[in-house]
Amino acid sequence: MAEIIQRDGTWAFDGTTVRITPGLHRSVPLFRQTYGEVAVPLEAIAGVVYEPERKRGRLRVRLREGADPLLQATGGRLPDPADPYRLLVDLDRSGVAEYVAEEIRRALLLEQIPKEPTKAYLLPGPPVPVSVRSSDGTVSFDGTQVRIDWADTSDRVKRATGPRIIAVGDVVQVEWLPNSGYEDGFLRFVTRETVFSKLPPEKDPYALDLWGSARRDLLTALVATAVTARLPHPSTRGGGELAGRRPAAAVSPPADHHDVLLRRLRELGELHREGVLTDEEFAMTKAAVLRGF
Repeated sequence: MAEIIQRDGTWAFDGTTVRITPGLHRSVPLFRQTYGEVAVPLEAIAGVVYEPERKRGRLRVRLREGADPLLQATGGRLPDPADPYRLLVDLDRSGVAEYVAEEIRRALLLEQIPKEPTKAYLLPGPPVPVSVRSSDGTVSFDGTQVRIDWADTSDRVKRATGPRIIAVGDVVQVEWLPNSGYEDGFLRFVTRETVFSKLPPEKDPYALDLWGSARRDLLTALVATAVTARLPHPSTRGGGELAGRRPAAAVSPPADHHDVLLRRLRELGELHREGVLTDEEFAMTKAAVLRGF
């Protein structure tokens, strides 16, 4: 057993699994504490490195592309402190960190673990049900459907449509961008009906606009990951998609695409006539929908 215990967390390697447990110190980000323990199988690992620095070092494990739904959902956009695959190491424990890294590297060589992308997720993602309250509303996922309940501060367009319920089978892709504190983020569930919609997150009833506490809004990545883990693996969708970089517009349009957009325009027209949407809101939203044709 190779193990290192730090204030930032604990890594333990038993020859087949790297068990990563977040620390309980207040300096450990809320996201890592909430995400909890991660058991990383050896076959999911592409490499490991210890990076000594002036004051503290960093132990990092790099996963094979396509192995982890968390990395797939977040696209490498998690802030460094929230990254569960990174451990801050005190300088007086650098020798232990080097030993742990070397033990993992030796096991990778002995087991001849390939570095190529995986064809299935090797980590499960967070357990369900999972529910997160964000600046734009509460998003929940029970394993079969996503539910969004809007906050009082949500845009009138969203509140007028009521709670949004999305079956996981209708989700084509999950898009997530963190709220940095300087720039808003979003969590969007792209469905077969909305794949060509260009509504901004603050108006899109299939998206949460993340503009409040960056610390709390980061937790929406839990839902993004849980849903992503239950979607078809990127390797099944053709080349160029494995890293989640294929734009939604590259997806072939459904046969009833125009019918969907026309229905959306009728809904907006009704909201406008009822006075729910102002002239300006209606014009802006209508223009965004029309760009989908």
